Amino acid sequence: MADTLYDTDLIIIGGGPAGCAAARMAASVGMRSILIEPDRLCRNLYRIPALNNVLGGYTSGPELADSIVAELKSTELCRLELGRHVTALHADDDQVTAMVDASTRLTAPYAIVATGVGPLQPCDTTWITAPDGLILPPLWQAEADDAEGRTLLVLGGDRPIGTFLRANPTTDTRLLVAYPAADEYKIEEIREDPRVTLFPVEHLMLNCGEGASVSAEAVGQDGAQQTTTADAAYLSIGNAPTAPPGDLTRGADGYCPPTDQRSRIIVAGDLRSARFQRIMTALGSGSEAALRAYYAARELPAKG
Repeated sequence: MADTLYDTDLIIIGGGPAGCAAARMAASVGMRSILIEPDRLCRNLYRIPALNNVLGGYTSGPELADSIVAELKSTELCRLELGRHVTALHADDDQVTAMVDASTRLTAPYAIVATGVGPLQPCDTTWITAPDGLILPPLWQAEADDAEGRTLLVLGGDRPIGTFLRANPTTDTRLLVAYPAADEYKIEEIREDPRVTLFPVEHLMLNCGEGASVSAEAVGQDGAQQTTTADAAYLSIGNAPTAPPGDLTRGADGYCPPTDQRSRIIVAGDLRSARFQRIMTALGSGSEAALRAYYAARELPAKG
């Protein structure tokens, strides 16, 4: 590769587990990278209070995140651009160009996009009706002290509910979990927890009560109607991809399948698909993406 033609060997967009793993792997094979992240490295990982599905003996997100961040900051071949946004991404036959904060132009032979996902809101679903403009926090943002002794209405049955319960095994917080039929398989791990009351619903109308309280009118999957009240409402309805604008090919669900992208753009981590959103798969995906760029830059076939 002709280094003088580019700002770096590899542009990495996103500083989560996938992006960080890509930068470490790239450095291990002698590739320079620029990693662009609008927030802090491993931001969402710091918000996961309990882990039970990663190697290395890590039992919390912050513990694993601290280790990843320390390693990345000691990686000499990786230049960190934190607090900055990629506002456009373009690829042609010769290079990838990333516009950063609409003013800085960076070029490289290849780019890895690992921007991950963000939480869906009630307006993004068909089974919830909520006041216009209502934005609710995801359950993983609930502080244990604030939730202690309270009743929380949780919209959706996504897996962060189990994470919250494992991280707070002695809390007397009561969770009222309203979920659609599509989430039935996700709630198996919390079904027997005495702190959880499950409400399989066909449709739910959310109302804001006095103060911080909420109420909801639910139509069950059996057609029965039910009213429930809670001290606060949180989300666990899943995530949506957060890809930067530009030359990325998106599927009907908004995700960016790796096989559909231009040859110089490599998608890694949670942005690939809703099916494999795990820390371990993100780490492996980021590492593999860096090797794909390495082999492609040297016109070597990637080994299967």
